[in-house]
Amino acid sequence: MTTPQDELLPGTRRALLHRIAVAQSEGRAPSLVAAVVRGGETVWTGARSSVDGHAPDANVQYRIGSITKTFTAVLVMRLRDEGLLDLVDPLEKHLSGTGAGEATIAELLAHTGGLAAESPAPWWERTPGTLRPELADVLGERPFLHPVGRRHHYSNPGYSVLGALVEELRGASWEDVLRSEVLDPLGLERTSGKPQAPHAGGWAVHPWADVLLPEPTEDLGRMAPAGQLWSTSGDLARFAVFLARGDDRVLSAASVAEMSTPAAPPEPEDLAAGSAYGLGMQVQYRDGRMLVGHGGSLPGFLASLTISGADDLAAVVLANCTSGPPVSAVAADLVRIVAEAEPRIPEPWRPLPDVDRSVLELTGQWYWGTAPYALRLSADGGISLGPLTGGGRRSRFRANGDGTWTGLDGYFAGELLRAVRRPNGAVDHLDLGSFVFVRQPYDEEASVPGGVDPEGWRGIG
Repeated sequence: MTTPQDELLPGTRRALLHRIAVAQSEGRAPSLVAAVVRGGETVWTGARSSVDGHAPDANVQYRIGSITKTFTAVLVMRLRDEGLLDLVDPLEKHLSGTGAGEATIAELLAHTGGLAAESPAPWWERTPGTLRPELADVLGERPFLHPVGRRHHYSNPGYSVLGALVEELRGASWEDVLRSEVLDPLGLERTSGKPQAPHAGGWAVHPWADVLLPEPTEDLGRMAPAGQLWSTSGDLARFAVFLARGDDRVLSAASVAEMSTPAAPPEPEDLAAGSAYGLGMQVQYRDGRMLVGHGGSLPGFLASLTISGADDLAAVVLANCTSGPPVSAVAADLVRIVAEAEPRIPEPWRPLPDVDRSVLELTGQWYWGTAPYALRLSADGGISLGPLTGGGRRSRFRANGDGTWTGLDGYFAGELLRAVRRPNGAVDHLDLGSFVFVRQPYDEEASVPGGVDPEGWRGIG
């Protein structure tokens, strides 16, 4: 991927550099590297370091921790798209004898499987994976802490199980499958299970003094699908483009969009913070925009990949310290800086090349009871229906090819909309999941359930 640094204005580039400089300085990170993607290309990279003349570039590996989970989720979604499993399948159907087989694959992806957050002691992130050679060692004697499917409880062992599922169905190691099915097709040559030079060393920074302690770098073994990977800001920038747009060699745009759709009931504090979780993707509402991606941490390293689809922007931030700079907030700020300084220029408006007149006649104002709604024809041939003003139930619909439409999102997702016509061919009303929409409030000439009082509308004298 090219890095046309001059695509951003000088003031924007300085603001981006200032943000990561403050993060590295105040967060006391030995080094920090960042990248910004716009329009499918890396348009800015920056780095700060405590060592003069040795700032990392986009080719230096850092450990990315739980961003690994998104890679594992992509592998699982590929299995689903190939018909080898269904997301509602219980794990036991494909991987028996784990003790966690009651949870479905979707629940494991969304961290709603009820499993514990961590594997049994000793602390898995700072000890060799050889201490946990089997899934039973990862899950422990009591895998479930919560009822399956009832709450979002982040689970590292859950992704270890998903990695084992990939191995079972592919007949190869998790890392080999990842290399052949995701890393190689996307050109992520600097993403690997073990560090490859040049790579950063992981450090702990003393909380009360400016001194360092090296962190151990362990092979996580069975826990690898939850956090093993090393990568670079350059590779993660490419991965961000894939997560934003899809790539049919790996996963379709529809499937990656499904991954970033909230799938887990948020905890109250998550709801207050505007955050949720999809299928291997974190979702957050911040600064008035919807952000998707994932964060990661392992002893010695912090990482964040953040995407704003509406702005066609993404940011990657990597640091080599156990704690310090708030990398997810920094990545969100990098997106915001570019979005506000250089807002996306929309494509020119163009009229439709053709229009179905039977659909065109449905556009305009409709009433559900006394509430006014507007039906609009969209550029992609679908329609949208929502309140004429203010908030309320609104949805987009795709045409089914038989004169009906299916809801894509919002309250009416999955619901069927059809135009009910009179014997003379005129539209009587719209039927949407049994709700009736008519051209006038309780139209006397339309088939309104319950009928309309024959005396009509009246005042009270």
